[in-house]
Amino acid sequence: MDLFKALTGKNPAEFEQAARILVDTPDIELFKKLVKQDDFLFDFIKNNVAKRIRNASNKHNYLNLFKFFDYYSPSYDEVFASTLYEYGGESLLPQIIECLNKDSNAQKAYALKFLSMLPKGKAEDLLPQVRELAKSEDECLAANAIEVLSKNKDFVSKEEAVNNLKSEDEFEQYNAVKFLVTYGAKDTLPKIFSVMKNSSFSENIAAEIPFLVDLETLLEDSFEGAILVMCNIINAIPEIVPPSGAIDYNLLEIFENLYHNCLTSSSALLLRMAKEKFESLEENEEYLFDCDKNTKDEVAAINKFFRGVNVNKLNSLLYDELYDESDFVFFAVDYVNDVEELETLLDSSNQTLLLKVLTTLKEKQALNSAHKEQALHHITSADIKQIVEVL
Repeated sequence: MDLFKALTGKNPAEFEQAARILVDTPDIELFKKLVKQDDFLFDFIKNNVAKRIRNASNKHNYLNLFKFFDYYSPSYDEVFASTLYEYGGESLLPQIIECLNKDSNAQKAYALKFLSMLPKGKAEDLLPQVRELAKSEDECLAANAIEVLSKNKDFVSKEEAVNNLKSEDEFEQYNAVKFLVTYGAKDTLPKIFSVMKNSSFSENIAAEIPFLVDLETLLEDSFEGAILVMCNIINAIPEIVPPSGAIDYNLLEIFENLYHNCLTSSSALLLRMAKEKFESLEENEEYLFDCDKNTKDEVAAINKFFRGVNVNKLNSLLYDELYDESDFVFFAVDYVNDVEELETLLDSSNQTLLLKVLTTLKEKQALNSAHKEQALHHITSADIKQIVEVL
């Protein structure tokens, strides 16, 4: 019997036997193959395998799970940790600490997932070490460490991340955002919004925010803020956010609700952007080539919805975002066809916006010397001046 096929298959008699062999033996080679195939197995298959490992574990064989700790997978750390905690509880702490002190990131990541199972305060002596692991470049290791810190309401690490939001280093800011999202620090959302608006990592930050507060809740609490997050997310597809994000963020239901019940200048802009983006996903086969059927079906459903949308109605609302203080003006410039409306922005005090408007006018073959002269009156940056002069 091919144990891998049996373990990941549909036949109960076969997968139950394969799971028992995996845990009882323990069959390290079989588990190594599972981990190696992690990126190629569907989530529901990995979830099934995790349940099968759990069902095959008991008070006689549960310690064998430690044998798999050299091969880390986020698909199985939860089932390992919960099973070890159920049967061994806090008596396993010496072995967990030993794993935590090894050079292997895999061992540390599994150990941290176990520590996240402990009641608040039981891992307090280990928190200084966990704080350091939370800064690891290994994302899985860092995420598991942050989970432990969050479970223990660790004020020290949270405050350090909040302070890092003020850093002049945008990469450090972004890491702070990822920490606070994983930590579950919902009270820091206003600070994260502020960072997103001014960061060159705005799309990356926006993609993190729904994992802190879901978009539906965000729309209720901060409508304009949620729309801005989604505009950045749409821009991030597919380079930063994969097309499957449409499912993760429940975008189709949100788009439908916005169009039928909450149409404003900002939401119209979001829908206009989304319409163009999802059409391009469907038109360019390479964007969806590696996607599963559910993602392809969701993209098709979104495009079906947009085919019934009145684009002229959306476009008529965009002009209300053409002013300096609008959080959406940079997005709106790309979708406004009226040259005269774009010209109203040439007295802007925002030099980056001026460059954007001039570039857009050039793309529309409407740029003239008067436009450049008008904009140059408000431009002090030598670099931007140089770009404008050669447009």
